[in-house]
Amino acid sequence: MPVVTAAAVAAPFALCVAVPRSRTRDVATCVLQMWGYLAHYEMPYDDPDALEGRVRVDYPVRIDRLLGLGMLPGARLQRRFGRPGSVRLPEQVLVWSHWLWFLVPHGTVVYMLLRHRDRFERTALHTYAVFDLGLIGYWALPTAPPWYAAQHGRAPEMRRMMREHGEEFWGENWDRLYGFLGGNPLAAMPSLHFATSVMAAHLLDEVGPKHGAVGFAYAGTLGVALVYLGEHYVIDLLAGLALTEGVRRAAPVVAPALGRIGSLVQQHEIRPA
Repeated sequence: MPVVTAAAVAAPFALCVAVPRSRTRDVATCVLQMWGYLAHYEMPYDDPDALEGRVRVDYPVRIDRLLGLGMLPGARLQRRFGRPGSVRLPEQVLVWSHWLWFLVPHGTVVYMLLRHRDRFERTALHTYAVFDLGLIGYWALPTAPPWYAAQHGRAPEMRRMMREHGEEFWGENWDRLYGFLGGNPLAAMPSLHFATSVMAAHLLDEVGPKHGAVGFAYAGTLGVALVYLGEHYVIDLLAGLALTEGVRRAAPVVAPALGRIGSLVQQHEIRPA
């Protein structure tokens, strides 16, 4: 782990020193940042048995039952609107809003790079700070999602509708696809799906109200989807929201230190001949 961590931290800085500033370098820096995130996100699941021995299953169930007045909010939604044995069209919209998440945070960063260059650095820093800080929760307090609790008898009323639809839509490719994208299924607290989507909405809202409306509409839809489909508890979403708002509040405080680090990197940057 120390070697991976050192390489992950050093790689973006090394690239910024070795290659002159350009849009291509900016994209590559973000890619290296996410490489480091993914390596640390998946690392606890390198030993599934050890992780399952540490994972917390019960506390989010208890909290969500309190929030749902005796019933898990996700189960209440599934009972009210779902139909056992089928994933209907409105539920498929929620499923695909979940899949779309893989594009939204990074798509927002790329959009700023291409259309609002002056906002790119702020957008990238805010977005990837949420990703990286969320890792602390995944390592310190590994927490199972509702579908895992259902599989182990802690929340038997919950369905995992992502799997139901995925197996039907993707067929034999579902397990391969999920294995590629779901590198650590026991990383639910906080919900970075929700946290990064809310951050994207805030950053888009700074561009203009129409951008913000699109961003918040998506974040709201995704929040409902995550709970309804059995992927997250409400408490996971609340923790993700707190993370995002914490990053936004802390940004002005840490900005001077980040500015000094950026200036130091620029001093060592290779200049075009």
